Amino acid sequence: MRFSFSRVALLVSATLCSFISVASSDIEANDIEVNSMATESIAASHSPYLKSMEKISITGSRIKREEITSTAPMAVFTADDIAQMGATSVDAVLQRMSASAGFAGNQTNAYWTDGGYGSTQVNLRGLGVNRTLVLLNGRRMVNSGTGANSSVDLNTIPVSVIERIEVLKDGASAVYGADAVAGVVNIITKDQIDGVEFQARTGMTEQGDGEQYQFDLAVGKVGERGSGYIALSYDKTDAVEMTSRAPCPLTEVDGELVCGGSTALPGGRGYFLDENGNSIGDEVKLLPNGSDEYTSSDRDNYFEYFNAVQPNERFNVFASGEYDLTDNVQLFTEAMYTHRSSTLPATPQTVSGITIPSWHESNPTENDFLLNSRRLAEAPREFNIETDTWRVVAGLQGDLDNGWQWDAAVNYGSNRGSFEVTNVINNTRLGEATDYDNCSVDPNIPCADFWGEGSLTPEMLDYFLFDMMSDGGNEQLSLTANLTGDLWQLPAGTMSFATGIEHRKEKGWSNPDPLAIIGEANTSQQDPISGEYTADEVYLEAYIPLLADKPLAKAVDLTAAVRYSHFDTFGSDTNYKLGLQWMLNDQLTLRTTQSTAFRVPNIPELFGGISQGSMNTTDPCSDWSQLDSNSNRFANCQAAGVPMDFNHEGTILTDRGGNADLQPEEADTFTVGVVWDVSFIEGLNVTLDYYDIKIENAINSVNGSSKLAACYDSANMSHPFCSDEHFIRDEQTGEITYLQTQLGNAATEEVSGVDLAMFYQKDFGEFTTNTSFEVSYLDEYNLQTYEGAPVEKRAGTIGYDGSYTKWRSNLYFDIAKDDWRFGYNIQYIGEADDQYAAAGDIGDSVDAVTYHNTQLYYQLTRSLGFTAGIDNLFDKQAPYHQSYTDGNTNTMTYDLMGRRYYLALKWVM
Repeated sequence: MRFSFSRVALLVSATLCSFISVASSDIEANDIEVNSMATESIAASHSPYLKSMEKISITGSRIKREEITSTAPMAVFTADDIAQMGATSVDAVLQRMSASAGFAGNQTNAYWTDGGYGSTQVNLRGLGVNRTLVLLNGRRMVNSGTGANSSVDLNTIPVSVIERIEVLKDGASAVYGADAVAGVVNIITKDQIDGVEFQARTGMTEQGDGEQYQFDLAVGKVGERGSGYIALSYDKTDAVEMTSRAPCPLTEVDGELVCGGSTALPGGRGYFLDENGNSIGDEVKLLPNGSDEYTSSDRDNYFEYFNAVQPNERFNVFASGEYDLTDNVQLFTEAMYTHRSSTLPATPQTVSGITIPSWHESNPTENDFLLNSRRLAEAPREFNIETDTWRVVAGLQGDLDNGWQWDAAVNYGSNRGSFEVTNVINNTRLGEATDYDNCSVDPNIPCADFWGEGSLTPEMLDYFLFDMMSDGGNEQLSLTANLTGDLWQLPAGTMSFATGIEHRKEKGWSNPDPLAIIGEANTSQQDPISGEYTADEVYLEAYIPLLADKPLAKAVDLTAAVRYSHFDTFGSDTNYKLGLQWMLNDQLTLRTTQSTAFRVPNIPELFGGISQGSMNTTDPCSDWSQLDSNSNRFANCQAAGVPMDFNHEGTILTDRGGNADLQPEEADTFTVGVVWDVSFIEGLNVTLDYYDIKIENAINSVNGSSKLAACYDSANMSHPFCSDEHFIRDEQTGEITYLQTQLGNAATEEVSGVDLAMFYQKDFGEFTTNTSFEVSYLDEYNLQTYEGAPVEKRAGTIGYDGSYTKWRSNLYFDIAKDDWRFGYNIQYIGEADDQYAAAGDIGDSVDAVTYHNTQLYYQLTRSLGFTAGIDNLFDKQAPYHQSYTDGNTNTMTYDLMGRRYYLALKWVM
């Protein structure tokens, strides 16, 4: 891993100075308790959990101790916080965070995400959903979706059993292993339930659609030697049609936004042909009994085929139990099952390039007709997704005689998914149905009639359409053992440690429809994916109190962790983390971390099939003799022996797909911050943190034209892309005979910014108030796809892959008295420039957007409570930006549903 020596030196020098102070001190070793901070994050500060003095560990550390402060920026959402948000899913909580950015699946996202349509993820810092590690009770979750996936589908985790969610906004590979690059989300469930809990909720939008129903039932028992509970959860959300929120796709004409659409018409469009096959006149649209002039106003409104909100239905079962085998040994278990189903509409497929002869009965004219395009509106498509996810954990934990704590567990997760696409064109059968000379005389082949909307009969459609079915899955097996405890007393306190081992096996597979594999389906050709890898890891973590009760050093603590990982796919890697926390006094604490992290190539990246295709490619040596003779390109093409009259136009046969030789991505993370318990304003706490993350060897695919240009523009063909593994040129003809654009470790990404959080708790007579405010500022997000490529500056932009606005914030306020509580939330998303729009166009940027959400809770009796809430109180509409076509806005960032209401009740017995 790459080390930042200057930052490490800063930490080491501070540590040495502290040790010198300790060595010169004549204070006898004694137990010195370091005060817990009032807050580690805005949401964390008012969690009762954080006030416990039981020895526990927090996300980012395996060491169990009473002091629960963190050297890294962290946010905590308690069950009460989640309830006050009105959230019914984990993604609704996490994607509202100001630290979330970029692309991640949610219910308003009509695009394929890592887990397939309908799956949801979290994307910390916008670095990608596969660079945020998701844990459940400190242990890994199986990746889930429709097969060979690389991230956790948050739909698999029921909200009703969540005790809290801890979000570590810092790299943590030294503690947790691979993939903890941007941070860690640790979802922690309830330890115990004693009795019966029932919750029900319903809601809908102001327009009367998007109905949502949720029912939760939990039954548990706490006994003298153990406890256990089982929780059932059912959630269903109905669709919201796209045209109810965005009537049509917008486009700019003469400085105004007008309805646009697709040139693929349900009736078809094209040209009449003369006897020589040449087009006659202007393009026309086809009508059931003739034709008419085609104009841009005839474009098809493809929003009619989409949803603004996708329907989703899921059923969860979660069970947890613990039993004291002896006074010092406890058995614990967890079991979880989730079934998710989603049905999404999609645009019907399109045919093109078909000549309808004048003599055929479907052609009412005397001329042949070239069908440029026709949408098969008679056969709407649907995507049907079914997923089943299981997870079982069983283990033992206990205490040794010296007070050390240990645990050992087996964690098995399995996911199966199916993905059906209805009404897909079978290319061979379409060819038969449009070979009018043959189908006109073959009674077994119905000739396709494309003349005008509604002309295709069920018999015709059944012949050349089929339902494409794919399936796949993921499996994970993890064996872990951990040991933590106190080592010895130092003058400043007790030194503690944690150590452990892990063996993990990950497996993923995807089986596309056979017609998609052989390229007969009218979709991109797909190869089966099947692969697995094994990891063996060991880690060591230490907590070292350096100073205590010194001037300007009430407590100075060092944390250090190192993890060795061996993967059977690429070999070994070692990662470290150093953290220093310097409590100047009861009010002010400084903290900093320096760490390395890594992400291993996932199953699709490693084992995705290699396919060949003829790709449009620009050869930089085409007509090279006409270039500037002093340029690197001229010299390199000449040195490579390319003929002086060489000219290339068109395609080059190119290998694409996965790459078994991929290496891990490597990250270097630095954070520094301050925690301030404001003494002159009682109840006010502030945290301010700066972060900088740099990722090298990032996995991506570089197109062939860019690879060749980078090579021939480098001095003496010194660029890495010049090696034979990337391309080979025939020495005689000059033609490129081999070119590959498979995934590789070529990119570099760097992101930096600042997080500010404030929490204020105050009583006003009989009223208790809590106010929390979090702000994230994205200073830089720079992406370089390969060495020598232009640097793409994403900070302050919005595009296909989500928003990277510089400013995001959340304000939460609640006031309570007796049995009443009122809550208010303001979410702010800053302005951003459209990354792909031309400056000056309408929609070349989006203004800042603010959403207001409110909730009222009333505790009717000791066991029964009611909640009423309104989200998007002022019915804020999503802003238009040019490059995102679905809904005329970025559906991963902005709310398409509009104002909506919900009611809920909770009954506890």
